[in-house]
Amino acid sequence: MPGTVLILGATGRFGRNMAEAFWNRGWTVRLFDRKRDDLAIAAQGADVIVNGWNPPYHRWQAELPGQIDRLIDVTRQTGATLLQPGNVYVYGAKAPARLAPDTAHLADNPLGRLRVALEARLRDAGIPVILLRAGDFIDTTASGNWFDKIMAAKLPNGSFVYPGPLDRDHAWAFLPDLARAGVALCERRAHLPRFAEVTFPGYTLTGAQLGALVAQALGRPVAIKQMSWWPIQLARPVLKIAGGLLEMRYLWSKPHHLDGAAFDEMLPEFHPTEPVEALRQALSVSDATAEPQPVMG
Repeated sequence: MPGTVLILGATGRFGRNMAEAFWNRGWTVRLFDRKRDDLAIAAQGADVIVNGWNPPYHRWQAELPGQIDRLIDVTRQTGATLLQPGNVYVYGAKAPARLAPDTAHLADNPLGRLRVALEARLRDAGIPVILLRAGDFIDTTASGNWFDKIMAAKLPNGSFVYPGPLDRDHAWAFLPDLARAGVALCERRAHLPRFAEVTFPGYTLTGAQLGALVAQALGRPVAIKQMSWWPIQLARPVLKIAGGLLEMRYLWSKPHHLDGAAFDEMLPEFHPTEPVEALRQALSVSDATAEPQPVMG
């Protein structure tokens, strides 16, 4: 039976898609307003709390630990299940290509260590948690992510710009699919471990494969070009998130994919959107004027 869900960060890319997916499944959806609402009061009666809060990279150290502590306290008080998005940062640059729930969290860079600590807090808190881990996002609305802000920005001129070598596997998640999976897991929460870490397989694509799918989605050829990182390096003194973007640059060179074996066992009936259709939806709204934001995965 559908329940009640509280969405934190409902205007962000993850929260917005989760709110729509819960609504489509008949849940009662509450959207938290940080300017107006009290978290403890807003969470009363909620069966699930979705953590869509994601400050920019340069505020992670100051804000993430406090946010997680608040969520742990509120979840413990209400008995709700916390749906927490996860990314691949926890594994680190020396991780194997296959990333799964049993892959060690060995990140030694600052942003990676923050995510490792965040997840350890949740794991040790004893509250019901579904940690849904995904790769980089493909959205249906221009939200300043890597795909719409950088890669698709020059498509009107016939160019698809990729941030790394074109022959390396990279993990992607189509946000409507990820949101549907999140709802399905929440509806099965009574049968999941108290701390359920789930890797969402999404799409595994090289830059060349992604560019070819973009051309297919558009119905015309595109020139696939590698992005120059020099503008981000030069902008570091004034662009606050530049340091984080450069720190995580290794993910564009490191081949990786999210293993879907456990996901398929939990949700055998789940059918993902075909990649070319996901890209058609993304490209219909891609807009290079969106403000850059740190990506979740």
